[in-house]
Amino acid sequence: MDVFIMNCELLATCSALGYLEGDIYHKESDCLESVKDLIRYLRHEDDTRDVRQHLGAGQIHRLLILPLFCSLRLMVNLTQPALLCFGKVPDDLVFRHNFLQVTSHLQSYKEAFASEKVFEILSETLYNLLQLDWEQRQEEDNLLIERILLLVRNVLHVPADPCEEKRVDDDASIHDRLLWAIHMSGFDDLIKFLASAQSEQQWSMHVLEIISLMFRDQTPEVLVSAGHARSAEEKQRDCQELEALRQREQAAKRSRTFQRGTRHSRFGGSYVVQGLKSIGDKDVIYHRNIHNFKNYTHDTGKAVRRVPKRNRQAQESKDKRRSALNVRLFLREFCVDFLENCYNHLMYLVKESLIREQTQQHDETYYLWALSFFMAFNRGNDFRADLVSETMSIRAFHFMERNITNYYEMILTDRKEATSWSRRMHLALKAYQELLLTVNEMDRSPDESIRQSSNVIKSNIFYLMEYREIFLTLLRKYDETRQPQSYLKDLVETTHLFLRMLERFCKGRKNMMVQRKKVKRKKPQVEKKTSASEMTPEALAETWKIVEEELRATGFQLSESLTESIVPFDATSETPLEEQRTEVMVRIQDTLLARRGPEALGLLRAARELWPEGNVFGSADVEPEEELELLKQIIYANLPRSSPPEPVEDEDDTAEFEEEELESIQISEKEFKFQDFIKKFANPTVVRPYLLLMKTYSKNTPHTNHCIVRMLHRLGVDLKMDALLYQLSVFHIFNKILCDPAATAYKELVTFAKYVLNRFFSVAAKNDKAYVELLFWKNVGAVREMTEGYSKDGAGKKPAWTEEEEEELRRLYEEHCHSDVPDIVETLLPLLSNSNRNRRQVVVQLVHMGLVGSAKELKKPKKGTNIVLWTEEQEEELQMLFEEFRDSDDVLGNILKKITAKRSRARVVDKLLSMGLVSERRELYKKRSRSAPGKSTGKGMTEEEFLAELTQDFPEDAVDRYEDEDDDDDEEEEVEDESEESEEEEDQEKQSQNSGRRSQSMHSTAERRLDIGSMVNALRQEGMSGPMSWVQNCLNKTANDREKDGLSQPVPLVPLAEENEDAMENKSFQKLLRKLGMRPPANEQESFWRIPAKLSPSQLRSAAAALNPTEDKPAGVEEPEGHGSLTGDPQEEQVSSDQRAQALRALLLKRKRKHHITEDTGTYCAFWASSQVTQLITAFSKKTSAKKSRVLDDDDDDDDDDEENGDDSTTVMAMDTSGDIDSDGEDISAPVKRKRKMVLIDEEDDEE
Repeated sequence: MDVFIMNCELLATCSALGYLEGDIYHKESDCLESVKDLIRYLRHEDDTRDVRQHLGAGQIHRLLILPLFCSLRLMVNLTQPALLCFGKVPDDLVFRHNFLQVTSHLQSYKEAFASEKVFEILSETLYNLLQLDWEQRQEEDNLLIERILLLVRNVLHVPADPCEEKRVDDDASIHDRLLWAIHMSGFDDLIKFLASAQSEQQWSMHVLEIISLMFRDQTPEVLVSAGHARSAEEKQRDCQELEALRQREQAAKRSRTFQRGTRHSRFGGSYVVQGLKSIGDKDVIYHRNIHNFKNYTHDTGKAVRRVPKRNRQAQESKDKRRSALNVRLFLREFCVDFLENCYNHLMYLVKESLIREQTQQHDETYYLWALSFFMAFNRGNDFRADLVSETMSIRAFHFMERNITNYYEMILTDRKEATSWSRRMHLALKAYQELLLTVNEMDRSPDESIRQSSNVIKSNIFYLMEYREIFLTLLRKYDETRQPQSYLKDLVETTHLFLRMLERFCKGRKNMMVQRKKVKRKKPQVEKKTSASEMTPEALAETWKIVEEELRATGFQLSESLTESIVPFDATSETPLEEQRTEVMVRIQDTLLARRGPEALGLLRAARELWPEGNVFGSADVEPEEELELLKQIIYANLPRSSPPEPVEDEDDTAEFEEEELESIQISEKEFKFQDFIKKFANPTVVRPYLLLMKTYSKNTPHTNHCIVRMLHRLGVDLKMDALLYQLSVFHIFNKILCDPAATAYKELVTFAKYVLNRFFSVAAKNDKAYVELLFWKNVGAVREMTEGYSKDGAGKKPAWTEEEEEELRRLYEEHCHSDVPDIVETLLPLLSNSNRNRRQVVVQLVHMGLVGSAKELKKPKKGTNIVLWTEEQEEELQMLFEEFRDSDDVLGNILKKITAKRSRARVVDKLLSMGLVSERRELYKKRSRSAPGKSTGKGMTEEEFLAELTQDFPEDAVDRYEDEDDDDDEEEEVEDESEESEEEEDQEKQSQNSGRRSQSMHSTAERRLDIGSMVNALRQEGMSGPMSWVQNCLNKTANDREKDGLSQPVPLVPLAEENEDAMENKSFQKLLRKLGMRPPANEQESFWRIPAKLSPSQLRSAAAALNPTEDKPAGVEEPEGHGSLTGDPQEEQVSSDQRAQALRALLLKRKRKHHITEDTGTYCAFWASSQVTQLITAFSKKTSAKKSRVLDDDDDDDDDDEENGDDSTTVMAMDTSGDIDSDGEDISAPVKRKRKMVLIDEEDDEE
């Protein structure tokens, strides 16, 4: 339709709406139909949005704003944002003009809506609709509520016109007048009701959009200070700014005074600048006043070089303005009420909608803004953690980190919209900064529970690598062409805050473990087909034997599916049919080598049908035996193989292949050191953003400048890496700072600049090339060379091999290549005349000379891998050694010393596991002892106390205490004195160990069973039969699962019934669980008791059997398998007098040697009972070597074993041992060291 005809129709339609007479609006009879026509016109407008432009030019809003009841839908359409109409800001000039026209009409609509009467109508309508219950509310009512919210959203979204609104701070703009109309009409109360009401959850996103647009021009700091007098800090800051401006003004005045010469300007004179060459070979002639010479440059008069658009610095967003005081006070009260009544509820609903993807695209930006704004307001306005508890969690940190990562990836991929993605990324960074600031504020809270919650959050974010490395990554990836300087300012301040919190967190802990992730990429291995010529005759014979047996077992009969799937040729291939016959022969040979006999036979028969001529694949009436002979000839034949052509891959295919590389992420733990973490920032890509921000030091806030100097101080002073800043552009900034008239306002910058310059000149006095180094950014290696000295030319090059050395290597290799030495390279190294050659150089040279085909042939043999198979004799020897040393403190170490066929630790451990001698690796860990708390020496102990300490059992709370002793590992020292005297005494004592241990084990096991039985009977009398049956079923079910799956993982005991839940809180029931070996919650993140992974199925069933109701049993207690009967040989049950005498003599001998000078030691006991002697010998036999526990797998293990063991190879398990009462390195009267007591189930574990 033509524009002019359309314009006439629009005017006629608008005139049919009605007219305004005074304050009364008179509607025409066809007013409603005219509104529908206008909506129809808007639906069919073209890309230039001509209908909107005509309606805006005709000021239709004057006719439609008052009769809102009949034109609400039309006004929602008319106030639609221009960005939504055009999709984006148009690049074309014509469309850009149309875009600006639509925007100007929207601004006129906004001015018309800034009226209390309009919002009174909207408020009254919305209030009446919200009064209806959900049963009474119709679909039209919900649609009307949504349109009212959309209309308010659209009006608030209209941008301000800075050219028309030339207003200063504290003056009311159109947006302020609109907010005041919302407040006076009570519409803001309806917004708060919608945000807090449970029945109005569907409007949560609309409400959050309206609130974010209301506070568009505000900052939390300004609203917090509204209505309050200026603080002393603000006054001091303003005075400093004024003083800096005054100093600059005075310096400029002095400079202008010096520039005025005493003579007339026409007699200024000319000067020759010596040492500064002009275009020719002569010196520059300067024709101006000499006072301006310091500003001289060769670029004077040249055309300014135009910077390409893609290299221009990103534009900053518009500055915030301060609204009128009454508006700020109203918004402040709104924030207070919103935080107290609405914030947690609304943010929860919005977060759930975002997670479930029930919102529109980019709606998460409103959530990010609300989080950062209201949490900042809460910090400044009497901080209360409960008001923002919904967004103060680990989930919130994870949500921010995920969005920051996603936005950065979109900046790289969606280059056209990089500016928009950068703004969203800035919002996410601000929200992350506010989360850290809130956690930091929680640390200073007087409430202990809030400080504890802050500690939990910090321990999580500092533990995970994603949260620690995010700021390092953002600094490295900063791009000034896409991200504005305000983003860099927030990034630098957030990094400073994070490092300060991390440093404070590390200072309170001696060792801090963090998570480390390592990504390993493995390319898919392509199977290499082996030809018959590459196999040995023995291997070929073995392969043919297997194929022949398979074919004879099938009776030379093939299945139908196999016959149909075999195709001997490729009809689509360009290779001629005759040439494919040779390829089929090769395929048959490859199939035979792969030991797929039936498939090879089927391929042979299919080829015979296709190529019958010449009987190449046998005659038509061939017998099965003849087919077998033919296949045998094919497998032994040396067939010609054509090398397959290398496929030409496109760049896209290569990229896809690289993406398909197998990635495996290995997660481990390591000890965190703050200084090592700071070393990651010593990189030019990280330092450069700080220097970019330091260029605008005069415009930065004092806090921003402090953050910059603190980071540079960490690198330059703490790490001694000041040479990173030896760069010409950095020195230019330092020169600008030192020459600034207001330098006194930047004391930190001035001090640091002087320090770096002094250090540089001291280095330049020693290094002549230091001035040249100023032209380049330097990494850590270049910094070390610049400060410590450069490496000599050729120092890093590999030494060349002379002809004599090559001949010598060839001769030695030929002499020893046929010998039986396990490693020929190690044999050749000491025989070479040049002793400086290492293994790698020799291997490379052997490959280069062609003496060996590949370096893999000379791979260094690994220890423990020469012996692969275990013979029956070796297995019996291993079992005997295990039975002999199973009660010792270092089972695995003793076995490795005594075993005949030397193998690696990993091989012995795997064999013990496969034989079933141990159920898990930690049973083989070396036991270690711990010092008793508060008893470092044995002074003051009587002999009776010492003997009682040896014979007494551990208290019940030992199980609770073993988890709290981990922090004391680094503080305890265990000393071992390996003298010859102690070894002789140990040999004498070994004879008396086994019998004493059996006797004590019998008594302790019987007592333990009776103790558990008495506890079970007592709990059943209290009415806890049901919970004990539940625990018994859990134990039996876990035992069955572990036998079935072969895996052991901790299983939580989750009480679903109320009866079981009450029992889990009972102290007596918990005591029984500890006796059975159950593990209590380890920390605040665990809520349930757990069945440990170390318990085997037999141990679980034994524990379950112990829960059965017991009766009075005889003295004999049944012992599990593997330990024999208690009524065995009398010689094993009794301790001979000779053994007791030897043990006592060894003890008294050591006592005399250790205590030949002792005061008040008491009197030795003259007579001991036989049972006491037996207990003493038993305790005496349980001595340990008091060495520090070492890891299970040592450096000799191969790489595969290390990967299989994982963290298990570095875990140390302290076992229940007695004190080192006879160690030469300890005092004989010293108390027994504190031990970790493992929860034992049956007699086997009790002995360990």
